[in-house]
Amino acid sequence: MGAYDRDYWRSEPTSQTRSIGGGIKWTATTWLIVACIAIFVLDGFLPRQWVVTESKWQPGLPDDVQRLILDGKIPTSTDPSEQSAGKFLSVEQPVYAQQPNGQTQLVAVNTLQSMPYIQKWLYFSTSTALYSTIPGVGTSALQLWRFIGFQFCHASLEHLLFNMLGLIFFGPVVERYLGAKRFTAFYLICGIAGALVYLLLNFAGFMVTESTNGRVMIPGLLSNDPDMPLVGASAGVFGVIIAAARLMPDATVLLFFVIPMRLKTLAYGLVLIAAASVLFKWKNAGGEAAHLGGAIAGWYFINRPERLRSFFDFLGRADPTSTFHSARKVQRAGLVDGRGPSNAEIDRILDKVRAGGLGALNETERRTLRDATRHRSDS
Repeated sequence: MGAYDRDYWRSEPTSQTRSIGGGIKWTATTWLIVACIAIFVLDGFLPRQWVVTESKWQPGLPDDVQRLILDGKIPTSTDPSEQSAGKFLSVEQPVYAQQPNGQTQLVAVNTLQSMPYIQKWLYFSTSTALYSTIPGVGTSALQLWRFIGFQFCHASLEHLLFNMLGLIFFGPVVERYLGAKRFTAFYLICGIAGALVYLLLNFAGFMVTESTNGRVMIPGLLSNDPDMPLVGASAGVFGVIIAAARLMPDATVLLFFVIPMRLKTLAYGLVLIAAASVLFKWKNAGGEAAHLGGAIAGWYFINRPERLRSFFDFLGRADPTSTFHSARKVQRAGLVDGRGPSNAEIDRILDKVRAGGLGALNETERRTLRDATRHRSDS
């Protein structure tokens, strides 16, 4: 069933907005776009930083010495980079270990990548998500905020523009169907799913490479260094495109603004390209793995939108800004009387929302919830 076949699609939009200056109303899609652009612009004014994206041991260094270094039992040191992170894209940094005789020995070489200041604290990698000890640098582990943070960072202006165009074209379609809050949850979950798929494939690929000393390469696994950063809204945008294709499969879109094709054809074509990139290790295979994760989550949750309601449960038993929560508070406070809807009617409507989300309500039921909320504020 397409979106326009549903009665509530043709009625008033379910997307909640915020009024700016009493005039322009911003949707959740607009806020997401503004957040991505704001971080990108702000990072352009902040000093760039060095981030370790790869570390290689010196050939012939015994495994037991490597373990002692990583365990901190052999002190290490690095020379501060003499190059400016604002002028160079990457540099190599030697790592020295102290020997028993007091002299130092070159044991590893780190590759440093120049990165914008905010992006340094938000980018995602297998190392930051799990656990990693980088010789001469230190450890990183369980930095869970990066599962969301990386979705608002972009590697270049072109990267940002393509992702924002995807949100501009397809975000409103999905947001109108889900409503602003469930759309926000949907978008963030698709991004998280993208990070998880990348994490699983990269961790598995790293373990296979390490255990076989690079002799075995399994198609589909990512063998890049676990410290390699992942940024971009692409995983969330892929989820949005898949969802839009599910809602409006026969809508016509212009590929490269020139070639007309059905939205369903475009969406599943992008998925096939992403899968082939991961399988055959084409350029940006890691990013394409995240795209696949976002697409899988997008397909799953657009078919089960009621499961998005619990995403913001960390705010309380229910989202305190929702109509559902407000109506429940009316009922619990005993504010329902002869002037408003009955307890039994509110119970029935809330059960329906719990089962199918706000999109499952007809106009009369929505009006009843609004009346109950308004009655609470008047009381």
